[in-house]
Amino acid sequence: MLRTDVATWPDVVALAEPVRSLVVRQEGAATTAQLGAGGVPARTVARRVRSGRWQRVHRGVVVLQSGPLRWRQRAHAALLAAGAGAALSHASAAYLHGFVAAPGPSVVVSVPAERAVRPQRGVQVRRRGRVPRAWGRLRCVGPEDTLLDLVHEAPDEDAAVALACDAVRAGVRPDVVLVVAGERAVLRHRALVRAVLGDPSLGVESPLEHRYVRDVERRHGLPRSAGQVRQRVGGRWIRSDRAYPGVRVELDGQLAHPFAATDADVWRDNAVLLASADITLRYRWRHVVATPCRVAHQVAAALTTRGHPVTLRRCPRCPAAATRDRPAHPTR
Repeated sequence: MLRTDVATWPDVVALAEPVRSLVVRQEGAATTAQLGAGGVPARTVARRVRSGRWQRVHRGVVVLQSGPLRWRQRAHAALLAAGAGAALSHASAAYLHGFVAAPGPSVVVSVPAERAVRPQRGVQVRRRGRVPRAWGRLRCVGPEDTLLDLVHEAPDEDAAVALACDAVRAGVRPDVVLVVAGERAVLRHRALVRAVLGDPSLGVESPLEHRYVRDVERRHGLPRSAGQVRQRVGGRWIRSDRAYPGVRVELDGQLAHPFAATDADVWRDNAVLLASADITLRYRWRHVVATPCRVAHQVAAALTTRGHPVTLRRCPRCPAAATRDRPAHPTR
């Protein structure tokens, strides 16, 4: 049933106010205590659950319908089961805020550390010394704290950057995230959050771009590129991931490609493009992650052909034969 139908359900209509409006706001979920206040005694609740007319989702929590439950109903039920002070958090909150595509198998709720919450099937309880700011009809931790919760638990930097990029695309404000991050005593990937969100001019919109800026550009002393630059070429608007004077860099974030030879072809095509007037270099994950030094030398060579000589720094990963502060020359 749709949420807008809840107010017309006969069992909801029969409830006394203000419990009726409360159950409508909770999308059909209610505690047995709430129903008792609305004129439905515990024995009636038990009888309707046994008959299949209602469903008992958690201890002391029912949904006034039969049939499959929607995720929001399960989320309401989880909050009711967790009790006062509970709020959706982590993946569940991120799903509500629109920067993860799926909520995960369990509803995640955060509760104050002093609360003892009985384990419930399908509910993951996080006990916290301080539950972050939360609000809403479906009470939920705010988007900035939600992002930081997920970043703190991200398995690696690429995953953390991906979360940050998705959150910003969903409307989360980087400046507010940085303020909230400053209020946290403990935060994994703190420096990364500051680097990615603290400098809007970087224009980083993907983990691959972050890797490029960090491992290719900065570590090798390349000039600073502009991110997400729109240009009109051949009567059409195009957007470059990273742009230098006379050189555009396109980054393909796909991890796989149907043709195994494509990676080798990219190097060949880039070498050909170095001789042309309009240079576009294209790289994939394999190039930027596995061979950042080679990418840096090729970008430097491209800039040199356009009249912008570059003196590269040797990073710890550069081949031993490479000379520190060696000018880059076009690839032959």
